Amino acid sequence: QVQVAESGGGSVHAGGSLRLSCVASTYAYNSNCMGWFRQAPGKEREGVAAVDSAGGLWYSDSVKGRFTISRDKTTATLYLQMNSLKPEDTAEYYCAADSYVRLEDVLSDWAYKTWGQGTQVTVSS
Repeated sequence: QVQVAESGGGSVHAGGSLRLSCVASTYAYNSNCMGWFRQAPGKEREGVAAVDSAGGLWYSDSVKGRFTISRDKTTATLYLQMNSLKPEDTAEYYCAADSYVRLEDVLSDWAYKTWGQGTQVTVSS
């Protein structure tokens, strides 16, 4: 069974940067859809960014222009480069993967079956 594991969270001041990594346990996931989601205390989990099976990149409006998602097929690693961080970006960030996700659902958490344990990102003002 494919597993994914996140790393790279931490605490930064507003305006700072962090890079999250997500390693998939099998090379097969290089051709599938992978995404980053986040959940802040008291809020629902929301889609942040995703890479579809064709390599298309998707972003939520709240992070567009600040976050960049990328995938290294040689190492089966998904990255999320987060720049110009804001206090409202504070959340637990999760990596997710699935063998098939419709393009209209790539930022929907219910479309993914494989999830990591999460990594905390805290942005102070």
